[in-house]
Amino acid sequence: MNAAQSLASRFSHRFGGTPRVFRAPGRVNLIGEHTDYNDGYVLPAAIQFGTWVAIAPALSRNISVRSENMSKEFVFDPGAREPMPRRDWTDYIRGVAVILQRSGVRLNSANVLVEGDVPLGSGLSSSASLEVAAALALVANSRHVMSSKEIALLCQRAETEFVGARCGIMDQFTACHATAGHALLLDCRSLEHCQTPLPERITIAVSNTMVKHELTSGEYNRRRQQCEEGVRVMSQFLPGIRALRDVTLDHLDRFGNELDPLVLRRCRHVISENARVLSAEAALQRGDLLQFGKLMRCSHCSLRDDYEVSCPELDIMADAACQINGVYGSRMTGGGFGGCTVSLVDAAHAENFAKEMYESYLKATGIRCQIFLCAPSDGASEESV
Repeated sequence: MNAAQSLASRFSHRFGGTPRVFRAPGRVNLIGEHTDYNDGYVLPAAIQFGTWVAIAPALSRNISVRSENMSKEFVFDPGAREPMPRRDWTDYIRGVAVILQRSGVRLNSANVLVEGDVPLGSGLSSSASLEVAAALALVANSRHVMSSKEIALLCQRAETEFVGARCGIMDQFTACHATAGHALLLDCRSLEHCQTPLPERITIAVSNTMVKHELTSGEYNRRRQQCEEGVRVMSQFLPGIRALRDVTLDHLDRFGNELDPLVLRRCRHVISENARVLSAEAALQRGDLLQFGKLMRCSHCSLRDDYEVSCPELDIMADAACQINGVYGSRMTGGGFGGCTVSLVDAAHAENFAKEMYESYLKATGIRCQIFLCAPSDGASEESV
């Protein structure tokens, strides 16, 4: 019995009837951090961890939701006044419901059972995984049809307008559009994207520092404000720019002295990171994993020094990875202030990498980390039960 069938069985035992089950994956970003909300480029891949949502019509007018992970439940009336955020896991589902209704979708009553295995607070996008799976379920239960692009944009709105994290489109778009065996090169302005094959001889190793972060605490939004300030100042010299996507390193050399030094560093990271993403994708296309790994390392240094979203544990982990045989490159991934690193590892060395990383990190920090050996996975879909 697979995860979807197991959840369907528990749903039937709790609510009766046979549900439909939808799944959306978590993701790991190979390179392109904090570029998405600057209209830039990213290169993520979906991973095997995900969120499953089982749903079936209910006799009442309410939507009743239970989380198997949290062992908690909540009920809301989709016909009542819009709810206020609670600052907990329920906001991701209620936010999706609110934005669906603002978009003209009339939500039908439902019983909903949710379960996921994306490590929470690790930078692997458990929130977008939950949002996308919930959106697919609520839309289907309401006999509505939406494209994958529409679902991604709606879930982004839920996180920005209801949850309060001014995120870019990367996480939700990846959850909807990823393809197994591939990384996804995404232009976060136009939403043009292409699937780039990942060599079968590599493993994506995700190492969890076990240090948690909370993006809604303010640092994420503060970085975004600093980037917007950079655009405001630079637009005096570069009329027509809309985001840091439109600024080059040459522009920064010419006009950077007009910026506050802190804002200059933030802008330098984003602008150089966009260039690194395009270079990394080109390296991947030609099979140059050594160059890809060098770009990953440069990305981490930029995130650490210019964007200042790393932390000692992430730095220790990224440095340790680069000392292990078979590793092409390593960097922090996700919003920062904890969470995970991503390392590109020769598949023949993957098991040894996991062992050496665990021991090295434990010796340096006293923390027992988690290491996941991942393969690029498919995006969201309805599961067979």
